[in-house]
Amino acid sequence: MAPLRPGDPAPDFELARDGGGSISLSALRGRPVVLFFYPKDDTKTCTVEAISFSGLSKEFTAARVALIGISPDSVKSHDRFAKKHDLAVALAADEDKAVVNAYGVWAEKSMYGRKYMGVERTTYLIDAAGIISRVWEKVKVAGHAEEVLAAAKTLRTA
Repeated sequence: MAPLRPGDPAPDFELARDGGGSISLSALRGRPVVLFFYPKDDTKTCTVEAISFSGLSKEFTAARVALIGISPDSVKSHDRFAKKHDLAVALAADEDKAVVNAYGVWAEKSMYGRKYMGVERTTYLIDAAGIISRVWEKVKVAGHAEEVLAAAKTLRTA
């Protein structure tokens, strides 16, 4: 499936999350949401990205913006990852890959000439009405969380 674009309705989901319980997009309606899709817990670039978003979590909260990281890792893996790096963002477990497929970020990748399927690092900014406002594809992590925060602050809450 092709990645979603600005103006598309964001597919709803309910996923298990770190720390227990679940998180759903529909429960967050009325406020902007940032979904950052990343390939794997505790890998170098994914760790830098999660720490970057965590470092700005108070600013996202002050702007009434929900922040959710999604990967195919298990809740147990998310719990270890969050504890090890003192992360302050919700991490949702998409083990069956339904959400990464719905958002079009499960894609063929290539490393050292080997092709494989994996998560294409992508961030979605969703407005308070559940419509995709902005998409960052093939994210380069340096400065990304700050750019997303600046864009999120321009959205209204309900």
